[in-house]
Amino acid sequence: MKTTTLHPGKDGAGEVKRTVLPGGLRVVTETMPTVRSVAVGMWVGIGSRDEAPEHMGATHFLEHLLFKGTPTRDAMEISASIEGIGGEINAFTAKEYTCYYARVLDEDLPVAVDVLADVVTSSLVTEDDVESERGVILEEIAMHDDDPSDVVHEQFAAELYGDSPIGRPILGTVESIHALGRERISEYYHRYYRPRRTVVSVAGNVRHEDVVELVARAYERAGALSGPEEYEPPRTSGPGAAPRSGVRVLDRPTEQANLVLGTTGLARTDDRRFALGVLNAALGGGMSSRLFQEIREKRGLAYSAYSYTSAYADTGQFGIYVGCLPSKIDDVLKICRDEVARVIAEGLTEEEIGRGKGQMRGGLVLGLEDTGSRMSRIGKNELVYEELMSVDEVLARIEAVTPEEIGEIARDVLNRPLTLAVIGPYGDKDFSDAIR
Repeated sequence: MKTTTLHPGKDGAGEVKRTVLPGGLRVVTETMPTVRSVAVGMWVGIGSRDEAPEHMGATHFLEHLLFKGTPTRDAMEISASIEGIGGEINAFTAKEYTCYYARVLDEDLPVAVDVLADVVTSSLVTEDDVESERGVILEEIAMHDDDPSDVVHEQFAAELYGDSPIGRPILGTVESIHALGRERISEYYHRYYRPRRTVVSVAGNVRHEDVVELVARAYERAGALSGPEEYEPPRTSGPGAAPRSGVRVLDRPTEQANLVLGTTGLARTDDRRFALGVLNAALGGGMSSRLFQEIREKRGLAYSAYSYTSAYADTGQFGIYVGCLPSKIDDVLKICRDEVARVIAEGLTEEEIGRGKGQMRGGLVLGLEDTGSRMSRIGKNELVYEELMSVDEVLARIEAVTPEEIGEIARDVLNRPLTLAVIGPYGDKDFSDAIR
């Protein structure tokens, strides 16, 4: 059992330590002695992009099923164990990982660790639970499909990456959920939910040694703590597909059109990600951004307009989202294209760069004010990066971004072939000119 101090506590940040247990299970903690709460997360390095076509939606389906019961707790007891002490418990599935988490008072840390470890290691995955939860997931898909502002992002990814694991929806489809049976989901669970793929992250008023003891005891009780202290390294590639350029239009009688215009971005370990972050913040990251000012403030063409980036192991996305009246979409698309072209040709002003850096710095620091966000930061970092950068190191990397670097990343990313997804009452309207 090896323990490493990843960062000493200083400048408002707590001490971060990591211990690797038998089987490769990693425990990472950040000590925050001035708070009375604790956040616990169990991160499993399996996401929707790891699914074979016949498993589509299985990762998210499994996330639901793990809360249905174990040999020692039924579904009611799982939720009541945490909610009965004033805490909260939940989970989420992403493209490259799944997280189960709880937030409780510091004195109730043993309960949170025991319940989450029980859920992650010992789910029963019964036939009855699969059938009952199938209906819940189909309702979730229906709810998602009723929100075009969600669907348009999914359609954008599908058009950008095609019928590939990273382009498919996390929830699966109605057809794939109907096709998933208990045996297939259980096999998926026992194959991938291994200690060597798992990170337990805890942030709050805790001692690292106490957390390690609690986690080790819970995993030993489940018979899930054995073998060499070797863990799965961060993924650097995936079963993706070459990005494409194209247009996808869903004809729906909506009162508002929803669009995403964008292209591929950067992988999460690309050193240029800080420059792209500043560029994104200035172009569409807030109310003072170019896109918001041009589309909403000056012309009143939309209520919501922003740009965003997302990053994966081997690729990423850059997108511009706008929701507008269907009659205004041509004007909105022209503004988006014009502003992108202007950034490629001229870069950003010093004032814009300053605002972009300030927005990134503030977003980072203000986003780490509670135990939940601190837990997420150290857990996700341990799972997907080779090293944990301190907050001060990240701030320094943001501040070091130069106008030249922003210009270079704009000419690279924003010059890539474009993809457009649109939802609205457009019939067979041709949007191909928008991506040329």
